[in-house]
Amino acid sequence: MNKKKKPFLGMPAPLGYVPGLGRGATGFTTRSDIGPARDANDPVDDRHAPPGKRTVGDQMKKNQAADDDDEDLNDTNYDEFNGYAGSLFSSGPYEKDDEEADAIYAALDKRMDERRKERREQREKEEIEKYRMERPKIQQQFSDLKRKLAEVTEEEWLSIPEVGDARNKRQRNPRYEKLTPVPDSFFAKHLQTGENHTSVDPRQTQFGGLNTPYPGGLNTPYPGGMTPGLMTPGTGELDMRKIGQARNTLMDMRLSQVSDSVSGQTVVDPKGYLTDLNSMIPTHGGDINDIKKARLLLKSVRETNPHHPPAWIASARLEEVTGKLQVARNLIMKGTEMCPKSEDVWLEAARLQPGDTAKAVVAQAVRHLPQSVRIYIRAAELETDIRAKKRVLRKALEHVPNSVRLWKAAVELEEPEDARIMLSRAVECCPTSVELWLALARLETYENARKVLNKARENIPTDRHIWITAAKLEEANGNTQMVEKIIDRAITSLRANGVEINREQWIQDAEECDRAGSVATCQAVMRAVIGIGIEEEDRKHTWMEDADSCVAHNALECARAIYAYALQVFPSKKSVWLRAAYFEKNHGTRESLEALLQRAVAHCPKAEVLWLMGAKSKWLAGDVPAARSILALAFQANPNSEEIWLAAVKLESENNEYERARRLLAKARSSAPTARVFMKSVKLEWVLGNIAAAQELCEEALKHYEDFPKLWMMKGQIEEQGELMENAREAYNQGLKKCPHSTPLWLLLSRLEEKIGQLTRARAILEKSRLKNPKNPGLWLESVRLEYRAGLKNIANTLMAKALQECPNSGILWSEAVFLEARPQRKTKSVDALKKCEHDPHVLLAVAKLFWSERKITKAREWFHRTVKIDSDLGDAWAFFYKFELQHGTEEQQEEVRKRCENAEPRHGELWCTVSKDITNWQRKIGEILVLVAAHIKNTF
Repeated sequence: MNKKKKPFLGMPAPLGYVPGLGRGATGFTTRSDIGPARDANDPVDDRHAPPGKRTVGDQMKKNQAADDDDEDLNDTNYDEFNGYAGSLFSSGPYEKDDEEADAIYAALDKRMDERRKERREQREKEEIEKYRMERPKIQQQFSDLKRKLAEVTEEEWLSIPEVGDARNKRQRNPRYEKLTPVPDSFFAKHLQTGENHTSVDPRQTQFGGLNTPYPGGLNTPYPGGMTPGLMTPGTGELDMRKIGQARNTLMDMRLSQVSDSVSGQTVVDPKGYLTDLNSMIPTHGGDINDIKKARLLLKSVRETNPHHPPAWIASARLEEVTGKLQVARNLIMKGTEMCPKSEDVWLEAARLQPGDTAKAVVAQAVRHLPQSVRIYIRAAELETDIRAKKRVLRKALEHVPNSVRLWKAAVELEEPEDARIMLSRAVECCPTSVELWLALARLETYENARKVLNKARENIPTDRHIWITAAKLEEANGNTQMVEKIIDRAITSLRANGVEINREQWIQDAEECDRAGSVATCQAVMRAVIGIGIEEEDRKHTWMEDADSCVAHNALECARAIYAYALQVFPSKKSVWLRAAYFEKNHGTRESLEALLQRAVAHCPKAEVLWLMGAKSKWLAGDVPAARSILALAFQANPNSEEIWLAAVKLESENNEYERARRLLAKARSSAPTARVFMKSVKLEWVLGNIAAAQELCEEALKHYEDFPKLWMMKGQIEEQGELMENAREAYNQGLKKCPHSTPLWLLLSRLEEKIGQLTRARAILEKSRLKNPKNPGLWLESVRLEYRAGLKNIANTLMAKALQECPNSGILWSEAVFLEARPQRKTKSVDALKKCEHDPHVLLAVAKLFWSERKITKAREWFHRTVKIDSDLGDAWAFFYKFELQHGTEEQQEEVRKRCENAEPRHGELWCTVSKDITNWQRKIGEILVLVAAHIKNTF
């Protein structure tokens, strides 16, 4: 028996044998198993089928319906407890009582499932944990080793051996067939002899180099490197010249297609062609084929039009880029021969040549182009010695005396005295150069400078700079009265010469004069041009914008001049006086502010705010009698002004003149009774400790002004201070009946109840307040904080969500919501807050505090700056900023924040008002209140 033949071949298969079962190839069916594919519209095999059964699709539908109707009542489908898996009555109608029964069964199933749900989930969880402990993932198995990788040093890492190659040597090092091409020089050398060798050199056979069974290894009837196309006729030589000639012929044919051979002139656009070529020039490391192509194209351009300078420049730069500097130099020197009158070619040649050679090139260029300014400038740049530079430039000026650029370069190298002499010659040669005239005027004495500028005006009557320089010259020498005349004459003269007066340019010149310290000139220019080209109804608006622009450019004298002119035109406009006063307050001196305010109240005696600013300025300077006299004059102008009465009272009370303050308030109550006057009267008695007098005044005031909430608040607070909680509650309740929309009253009553432990009543009060004052963020915020203080954080979060639904754009709610979140979610919440309230100071303050809590000091400081810039009246922002600088800033930064806060004079803010409105702090200054508020802040956010 043949060993190779399998024993089972040709034998019948055993019983129950399934082909492919052993190797798992049984999970497929073939077309022979399921029959041919048939379309649903194909006719059935039965020719006499009744209607409705004549197509394959009809038969399939019928079979499917029969399958659906037949219920599976097999024993295998029967369960002792549940019965049959299918419904015994599925074929019957589904009625309403069936639906109710199904709903009841579903509810019972759900109820039973819920009873076991926790135990089942717990059991499943334990099984999963047990399974994972028995069969951990590979990732978990190696997690401890991965953690230890952090301890591996660089040396240990580098010393880990490379994974070895398990293949055998032949597989690892396959021997590729090595082909070494024979160089052209070998063929050329042997073919130049014109002989055919029929025998091999004995030395070759001796060393076995070319000894092959076939005689004549390289000497075959058709030698290997020689084909008939590259051999000269008859000799069989490889003619290398033919290859070059063929290439040139091909290039000539291509160029002749775009060239006019009749006239000999190219019809290719040289500039466009060279632009394309320049775009093809590769940088270092570019494709060698691109370089060759660009070189070839540039060569064709040079040959087609040899007198076209850009072709030579582009060729030289191509060679320079590819590193062939000497080739580039040779090309550009050839270019200078072909284009001796081209300035650009000579400058490129000077750039490419080394130092001394460059000088020789420039000297040659000067001989060909004696009028070229750029070549002279290049010649001067090549000289290292100052005297040599001067010599070159003077030589240049002999040839080109009217070049401003040469004169400027020459003058810059000279000493002041020599420069003056040169400039006097320069303005003769270039009488239209403003720069040279102005430079000469600066170097001359006062008298000579005036003459120079007069001459300049004669030569250039259309330039404004000469006039402005003349005005500055007069101002510098003390003739300020001449400045105005010169500027007026300038405007008139320029208009006479047809020059359009460009207002924007003149304002820029005025700002430059301001920066240079020529105040009178700057103001004169402003007065002369400020009204040019503006419609009468736009004047005020435009001038205020100009003033703001000048302040932004730090040209304060220009702004002052604009305000002065505007006040001349609008002497009775209170808004202009106020803008000017605020400008002086921020950027001027106290004396300038007071002088302005004196003029202001003379023109606008009914403007109370101007009187008050004047009195405050005097009071801050410590001149109380002057402040009193200003207020007395204000009384005469505004006899029953509430603001002036209260300012006088404040002046006296701040200076401890309490009796005078009482008398003033009594007079005010009799002559100009208002709710604020009564309130100030009550407060004065309260802070001085006269509680009975304060209560009496408060009762009297409430008879007249029962709808003024601050009186009810003061009444309740006085009672609360005396521990009379019932009286305080009564006062707040009465106040809320009269003033149901006063948020502070609701808050005071709620806090009173919370203070005495009535948390439920406080909650009810706040709910009632929200019903009466919907969409009030202050009341929502207090409700959230009440729950938070009571320790009910979940309720606080729910309330906050409702509050944000009702007041989606409230900054104070969003700022509180950020810090109600857990630390990881705060950043996300702050992003949402910024999207909703991008410019709200409370949100910006919350973001600054968030960065502070994350110890991102620079970012926090930046956001604090942004907050106080957007709303400088928010005292809380200043307090947090100051606290931040106390912890993380220098003394200078702390002092800067304190000064900025004092200048801003904030009046609002929850924490700020808590301290500033405390009776014990009634006489404290802004800086002291800032320190107190900052001390109250705890870093618990």
